[in-house]
Amino acid sequence: MENNLVYGIHDKPKFGAMIVFAIQQLLAIMAATIAVPAIVGNGMSASAALFGAGVGTIVYQLFTKFRSPVFLGSSFAFIGSMAAAFAGAASMSLGYLGLLIGAAFAGLVYVIIALVVKFVGVGWINKLMPAAVIGPTVALIGLSLAGAAINDVFSYGPKVAHGTSSYFSMSTSLWVSFVCAIVTLFVVILCSTYGKKMTKLIPFIIGVLAGYAVALVFTAIGYATGNDALKVIDFTPFKALTADGVTLSTFFTLPDFSFLEAIKGIKDFDASYLATVAVAYIPVAFVVFAEHLADHKNLSSIIGKDLLEEPGLHRTLLGDGVGSFAGAFFGGCPNTTYGESVGCVAITRNASVCTITTTAIMAILIAFVSPFVAFLDSIPGCVMGGVCITLYGFIAVSGLKMIQKVDLENNANLFTVAAILIPGIGGMAMAIGKVYITNIACALILGIIVNILLNKFKKADVTENTEEADK
Repeated sequence: MENNLVYGIHDKPKFGAMIVFAIQQLLAIMAATIAVPAIVGNGMSASAALFGAGVGTIVYQLFTKFRSPVFLGSSFAFIGSMAAAFAGAASMSLGYLGLLIGAAFAGLVYVIIALVVKFVGVGWINKLMPAAVIGPTVALIGLSLAGAAINDVFSYGPKVAHGTSSYFSMSTSLWVSFVCAIVTLFVVILCSTYGKKMTKLIPFIIGVLAGYAVALVFTAIGYATGNDALKVIDFTPFKALTADGVTLSTFFTLPDFSFLEAIKGIKDFDASYLATVAVAYIPVAFVVFAEHLADHKNLSSIIGKDLLEEPGLHRTLLGDGVGSFAGAFFGGCPNTTYGESVGCVAITRNASVCTITTTAIMAILIAFVSPFVAFLDSIPGCVMGGVCITLYGFIAVSGLKMIQKVDLENNANLFTVAAILIPGIGGMAMAIGKVYITNIACALILGIIVNILLNKFKKADVTENTEEADK
């Protein structure tokens, strides 16, 4: 039975409400989705990445028979792989071709695992990753993003070194940033906790608008007094639209789709480059598979329905793999299920797949509408930081709730949880050649090994004691 949801998986909110809910989901996933192409650079388009995320999400929904309420966005795990594709390319166009080939390799890994799951079942996964493993891993996903949220809150000033740690020295710009973030955070909390009807369902939209309004007031005062420290909102995205006058082409533009550039790179293709791309992408796909499991376990606990059983892990994997390639085909970025989307479902209790699908369609459409993309780009990082405190916090708390069900008086469970949390929070990430393994993946792998070893020894002890008792 679904967990006290306002809208269940199959529920269809009224059209007007659904549009508002979709905008809220879009706000939740927007910053991260367009951040990946910005980090990788090489002329990658943020609007194309947004378009690709929308297409990838629809592909995922088709494979999962519209039964899994989560949005797919640009994957941070593949940033190193994407950089390697450009670094090993003889030309920029070949680099874009490498992005597509790499995404195809990653998708193939998902397809192979999905086939294994289809014929073998998910029992082995539940044994390999019980609650003692999945719980702390889900918590870690939220906790590992904590630093990103706080850096967003204080996005207008650098940290100051203090021994082995660091802190933010509260200048005027940081105080302004902090106030905008706190207003956003408190509005989200109050709307979600005490809001009535619609207010409770759209706390992020209200919070972002409130934070943006405060930032707008500070920015206006900054321009009036000539104080740059108060200019929280950057209007550059809007200025770029009107640089050559207001025309239809400034409002509706075609994103720079990756496949258009990739086609030009076919003439430079060679076998050695194929090997470079394969080594960069395939290992990371196995890492992201682990995060895929954690996300779907978390989402299952939120909606009260095991998604690994229905629609089935093989379907979610196929949807994620093929959707990831679809996203890269248009935007260059492989996609993955987003924790921000899961957090949005958890806080609003809106698990309607119709909302997710509408969000995907909206992402596709607004990729062509320059003013709306410019507005989203202009939302200050501190405002999104206030929102992310709640989103990432809910992910972490969801994992902690799973740990509650684990018997921590049992040392096997206790050490398994510890082996995941400490290395993960401590930042145990490593690069092996061109393969970058995230702290979450390292912690999960270590936790799985510890869990297997301790339970194997435990069974051996039980067998030994039984034999002695028989004697």
